[in-house]
Amino acid sequence: MLKFERNLMDNIVELHDSLVNKTYRHGGYKSFYITDPKKRHIHKASVRDRLLHHAIYRILYPFFDPTYIPDSYSCRDDKGTHRAINRFNYFARQVSENNSRTCWVLKCDIKKFFASINQEILISILQEYIPDNNIIWLLKNVVDSFHTDTQVGVGLPLGNLTSQLFSNIYMNRFDQWVKHVLKAKQYIRYADDFVFISEDEDYLKSIIPQIQEFLQTNLRLSLHPDKLFLKTVASGVDFLGWVNFSDHKVLRTKTKQRMFKKIQKSISEESLQSYFGLIRHGNTNKLHKEAVVHHWLWQ
Repeated sequence: MLKFERNLMDNIVELHDSLVNKTYRHGGYKSFYITDPKKRHIHKASVRDRLLHHAIYRILYPFFDPTYIPDSYSCRDDKGTHRAINRFNYFARQVSENNSRTCWVLKCDIKKFFASINQEILISILQEYIPDNNIIWLLKNVVDSFHTDTQVGVGLPLGNLTSQLFSNIYMNRFDQWVKHVLKAKQYIRYADDFVFISEDEDYLKSIIPQIQEFLQTNLRLSLHPDKLFLKTVASGVDFLGWVNFSDHKVLRTKTKQRMFKKIQKSISEESLQSYFGLIRHGNTNKLHKEAVVHHWLWQ
């Protein structure tokens, strides 16, 4: 970073010239792992390439965002997890007619999502929207710069800003199929997590094979067999860090345990307040008091 900044203007001019002359080649990645909470393999690009990622994102995001369905909530302005959960609760009340009848939820997760995205399919989707061959050349350069350890032409790096954009463009094809072919009204997606909500349990069972076939045939993706479940809202649905019930929601047990563990490691007052900001979205008066006690005991 400091090396790039020392000759900032020269480096920017050089990057510009390489793009104009089509001599630009995306560099390699620095690889490392984080635990957040599960272990994730992060690939960090160079400062030069990250600068280009931001430029691509700034131009393409406002172009693609209007093409998404309203109930796609990941990596979008004025969306996010809290709005997705509020929408979930709205759909649950709507389907259950304010908890007067049973409401079923089909919860799905895509197996190794970022590592499974097919680059050829991604580029073909981009070409449907972008007729400019120069832009496609640049995007292909970025996409081709990475592949998984086991397969060339597959995967997007966790760590690229462009990966967030590309993943939404990729999954928008599924979202559109859900809305226009399955004609699902109560459907929410956040990244690779998505739910269908209905009063008809048999209908939700019947669409599982259709979902699996579409994802595999059109996007080369697979549902995670251990993260697929069908249950009632009254029994509690684990979605985006919260267990959602008919009339309330509580923080997921693992999230709560992780929070207390971090508090015990002398968490700052600022971080503690951010946790309070998180838990105030649910029925967490008792949890709030526990967090305060943990913070006080471990000072």
